[in-house]
Amino acid sequence: MPKKRYYVVWKGRKRGIFNSWEECEAQVKGYVDAQYKAFDSRAEAEHAFTRPYTEYKGKPSSTQRWLFSPEKPILPSITVDAACSGSPGPVEFRGVETETGTQIFRDGPFSSGTNNVGEFLAIAQAVIWLEERHLDWPIYSDSENAIGWVKAGKCRTKLVHMKTNERLFNFIARAEAYLGSSNTAVARKPRILKWDTLAWGENPADFGRK
Repeated sequence: MPKKRYYVVWKGRKRGIFNSWEECEAQVKGYVDAQYKAFDSRAEAEHAFTRPYTEYKGKPSSTQRWLFSPEKPILPSITVDAACSGSPGPVEFRGVETETGTQIFRDGPFSSGTNNVGEFLAIAQAVIWLEERHLDWPIYSDSENAIGWVKAGKCRTKLVHMKTNERLFNFIARAEAYLGSSNTAVARKPRILKWDTLAWGENPADFGRK
């Protein structure tokens, strides 16, 4: 049996929340610049309808599912993610405030990288960002590999160091040096936690390119 979905129409012949694709389609088909998206629960749809369409455009509909989870991520916190086109390929990464989705840093694209390297650098940059501001927020990532690499203080990539990715490897070297330093700030060992995609939906730092 197909899973029940709910459809939010921000811009169409009639705005609102609709219980079937047929009802939604009647509002948006042929309508210039229609704005709509499907959600897995009525609660998610109702919340989305109170927010601007721009918060959902180009993003998975599950991006804010964590709001409705019995066990929510710790707030305030940073959530990080990376995006890579190909392997190797151009890679970039960013960090956002988990609660608001506000972007607080972004770097790249870097040539000839991998997603795991981007995830590693994203977490490392979040550690630096928090230490510079003397904040003790947890950091969420959906990459178990990157979390392990950061905790070990070493980017264990098999990526070949080439002229095309020299800038990327310079970033890696700086991140490893910072994570391995003996200053008391880093020695506090920041809380790096796994983002629970199943319970909380898509990582809020996701680039929306899946």
